[in-house]
This record gives sequence, C-alpha cells and structure tokens, in this order.
Amino acid sequence: MEKRRKSAVESGALIFVVAAILVAVNALSALGIYARKDVTKTEKFTLSKGSGSLLRSMKQQLTVDAYVSRGLPKLDAFVRDLRDLLQEYKNAGAGKFDYTVIEPKDEETRKKAKDAGLVEQPFGEASDTDEKAAVTQGFMGLVFKYGEQQDVIKFLPPDRTDGLEFWVTNKIREIRDKGDDIHHKIGVLVGHDEIKPSDSNLTPSNMGKFSMQGIITQNFPFYTFQDVDLKNGDTEISDELDGLIITQPAKDITEKELRRIDQFVMKGKSLAVFASAVNVKASDATMNATLNAHGLQTLLDGYGITLDKDVVLDVWRHAGIVMQTMGGVARVEMPQILEVQDDTRFTGDQQLIDTGFACLFRVEDLAAPFSSSLKLVKERQPDATMKVVARSSPFAVHLTGESADLRLRPQLKQWAGTLKGLQQEQFAIGANVEGTLGTAFPTGDKLGVDAPAKSAKPARIFVLASSQFLANPLARAGNGPDMGQYGAMMPSLGGDEQLLQLASPYAQQFVTGSILVFKNTLDWLTGDTDLLAVSAKILADPNLVYGDASKVKITPDMSEEQLRQQEDDLKKARRAQQGWIEFFLIVGLPALLAAYGIARWRMRLAARANISLA
Repeated sequence: MEKRRKSAVESGALIFVVAAILVAVNALSALGIYARKDVTKTEKFTLSKGSGSLLRSMKQQLTVDAYVSRGLPKLDAFVRDLRDLLQEYKNAGAGKFDYTVIEPKDEETRKKAKDAGLVEQPFGEASDTDEKAAVTQGFMGLVFKYGEQQDVIKFLPPDRTDGLEFWVTNKIREIRDKGDDIHHKIGVLVGHDEIKPSDSNLTPSNMGKFSMQGIITQNFPFYTFQDVDLKNGDTEISDELDGLIITQPAKDITEKELRRIDQFVMKGKSLAVFASAVNVKASDATMNATLNAHGLQTLLDGYGITLDKDVVLDVWRHAGIVMQTMGGVARVEMPQILEVQDDTRFTGDQQLIDTGFACLFRVEDLAAPFSSSLKLVKERQPDATMKVVARSSPFAVHLTGESADLRLRPQLKQWAGTLKGLQQEQFAIGANVEGTLGTAFPTGDKLGVDAPAKSAKPARIFVLASSQFLANPLARAGNGPDMGQYGAMMPSLGGDEQLLQLASPYAQQFVTGSILVFKNTLDWLTGDTDLLAVSAKILADPNLVYGDASKVKITPDMSEEQLRQQEDDLKKARRAQQGWIEFFLIVGLPALLAAYGIARWRMRLAARANISLA
C-alpha cells in the first residue's frame, strides 16, 4: 500500500509539472514569445530563408498594414495564421520590416482601407449543427509602404493559407524593385516561328486567352521580357539581358545566329532552352510530328549536350486524364506526354527529377509534352559541372526518323503497333551544365562573330527537351485557327472537340507546375535563387505513385489482349493497395495501439508479481 501511495504521489506530481509547463508555454506565446518547428518537406509553416534575405536586402523601411475581419471561426483562424506569418517576417527582417493588424470597425477606418485600394467583401460560414449560416462584411488585405512606393494585395481568401508567403514575398519583391530601381530583363529568341511564351495556348479558346508570359508579367511585374531577333546573325545580343530563353523553333537557326548565342553565353550569361526535335503544328488535331531540331543540336552539342532526333514515349509514367464519357468515367493515356514525378525508388543515375536543381526546385510532378532524349558528353566541357535533372521512366521507348504519328489514342493497347519491336530504356530529357564553359564553336569560320575560347566568368545552360512545355499541347492542337474578332463570337470554330475536352483537365493538373518551373527558371536566369523555396509553397501535393516499378511488365510486342489484361492488372493492383492502406488506417493503427497497451499492462502485472517484500 505504501508503494502504491508513493507511485500515486509521483504520478500526480508529474501531471502537475506537465500542466505547469503547458500553462507557462501558452503564457509566453500570449506575450509573443514562441517558437515553432516545421518538419514538412517544403517548410510549409516556416518562413523561407529567401524571404528573410529579401527583407535584409532592402535599402528602406517596409511597413505593412493588415486590414482584417474577425467574428467567424474561419476568419479568426486565418487572421491568427496571417499575424504569425507577419511576425516571422518581422523577426527575420533585421529591423527593416514592421506591421500593424487593423480591424476596421468605424467608417473612417473603412474609408482608409478603400482609399488604399482594398476591396470590401462579404464573408460567410455555414454551421455544422444546423442549416443557418453566419455572414459578415469586411476586409482581408495588405497595404505595403516602402519609401515613396505603395502597393496592395487587395484580397486574401481566408479559406486558403497555402501559398500565402509566396504572394506576400513576391509583393515585397515587386515594391522593393520599384523603390530601389531594380530591373530584370530576360531575352526571348524570335524570328524562327517559335512557340513563344507570349502565345495564348494554355487553355481552350472558349475559356479565354492565357499565355505563360502573360501570367508571369501580371503576377511578377519585376520581370521584363524582350524579344531578341538576331536578323540572320547581324545583330548582337544586348549585355543588359540577364539571360536568354530559346523556345521551340519551326525554322532553322543559322550558324551565324548560333554563334551570336554562343557569344552571349561566353560573357558568363545564362541560357535556358525549352525545345526538342519534335515539331507539332498548331490547330493540327492529328498531332503528326516532324523530327527536326532546326540547328539547336549544333549549339547544344558544343556545350556537351547531345539533342537526339527522336521523340520519347513512356508506356508507364505518362500523362493520364480522367474524363466523363457516355459509358461513365474513363482515363485517357498519353505516352507522348511524359509525366515526370519524384519517386524515391529511383536514385542516382535513375533519378526521375532532381528537385534540388534550381529550375525544378521542389517540383515533384510535371508534364513534358513531345520530348526528345539528351546525352551528356563530359569531354566537350571538362571544366564544367554536368548533370541530368529530368528522366523518363525505365519503361520508355523512342521513335526516330523524319516524322512520328502522335495522334491521340486513349488506351495503351492502341499504341501496340507503334511500340512493336522497340527496346524499353530510360532517357534523359533535362540537363544542366555550369561552370567555365568553352565556346561551342572552337573551330571554323567565325563569320564575323568574335567570342573568346572560354567564358569570361561561369556560365550556365539549362535544357528541358520538351517542345511544348510552355504550352498546353491539347489546347494548342485542339483549338481552331485564329479567326480574329470572329473567333470571340465562335471560339470553338474549327476546333477538335475531344482534344478541347481533355485540354481543360490537363491545364488544371499540369499547367501550375509548368508555370512554377518557368518562374523558377527566370529566378535562375537572374540569379535570384534565394526565393525558390518560397515559390515551392504554391504547389499542391503531387499525384500518388502506385505500385512497384518492377511489377510493370508492358512490352511493345504484347498482343491487344495482353495489353488489356496488363491495364486491368494495374488497376486492380491500385485498388488493392488503396484498400490495404484504408484497412491499416482504420483497423491497423488502433490494433497496434491496443496491442501496445495490452503489452504494457501485462509487463506491469509481471513486474508487480515479481516484487519482493523481503
């Protein structure tokens, strides 16, 4: 009995101490003295180091007035998260950042918020216990003041906290660049009928005209795009440009123009290439491709990157779109559009995507339409660092020749004839070369273009061998020809109905990743890589990866019946895996906890039985 009383006293004392610690921690938190540990992979709940570096780089004081509304549980939770985030900015700002949280309750404060550019909004929240809903009117926005500059985020949706740091930091960067007169100019090669970033081909024409460049300039106005027309090599690329982007050409780039690009790189500049050997015309629903790199292979080969004249098809890891049909829901398989996903089962020379590389930083899922294979030749650039940053799965094949039939075939079995007799292997589709680079044209007639044998300072090359990475390939092929003002009245005129039906879910599933990679590439071109971790926070969780690669047995010589059976087996395996996960979460975890409790109980009984009173 004495031992039991002693044990009870010790347990009570321990509970009291723990309770006192919890009370003390909460008291310190109420005083603004608190700390958090973020263990998420993308640091979702912690201020990124890049945001702190941006604040410390400012030459003037930045203040933020946060106009908020409270009174509903959803609003109160969002305001708390917003306040915590702004406090982290202040802690990291080395005295250059301060904020005020304002809840407009009188007409004068509301007028001040409206004059600053904020938008008053209705907020509603339904009750979980009855059919009533609470509604209030107010503000949820930020006013930034930096020197003589002032800007706003007019409205922050209180039901979404993901990406909050991304938008706040980019607004800080925008107002800092204006106030400190900082400019970022990016060159885009034109003059060869390129698929330009400014082309409106991200969505079906009946959903509006959106382009990659338009989205960037609207949301990140600190970037300026400048067309670079080399005029057959007679024009030199301006030194004012931070970097140069080359997109898919439809006409040959002359040798003198290639030498101009090399001349630019030899100044220690950066070059990003979003192009392959696969050319598919706009408004061509057949998606019949011609294979021609139009001279790019000559330039890249000089930098140690061999761009092959082929198109890569991935029979295992490719884009799949779920769509509604007359018979129900169906999944359309598109091996001509590679889906490159981060998968920990592939490491080293088999890694599918290097999420540590700046342009692909923390991007765990992207689509690479109409890709060609790359090879790295270290001997051509011995002083540079070379690495593959994106690969197909080991179950890909490639088509060579002068053309390739890439028309839409919803089921894998319909590709059997195209894949027959081809060897499955893994292909590189993304590569990076950095360091002191040698000229891509060490010999031959210089054609009047002077370039040193080696770059004046470290230069950088990034190649993603996907001809329509900056476009929506289904919208580009499915949209009808541009009819000008008549197209606004009849947007679907001449378009392909099936491709346009698939283009919308493709945009929802993959375009955000493409935008982020493009934005990361701009940061990489300009040297602002500190902010890459901030950009990663707008990404949703990647698609699930099912099964084991070793279980995939798709081969090109399979019969239609075998392919159909293989597809059925894969679907059954996915359903079975989902079932086992659900069973483990619902039954397994409670069973493990119960077993642990029983084991502890039995151990304590055994320990009591062995107590000696002697």
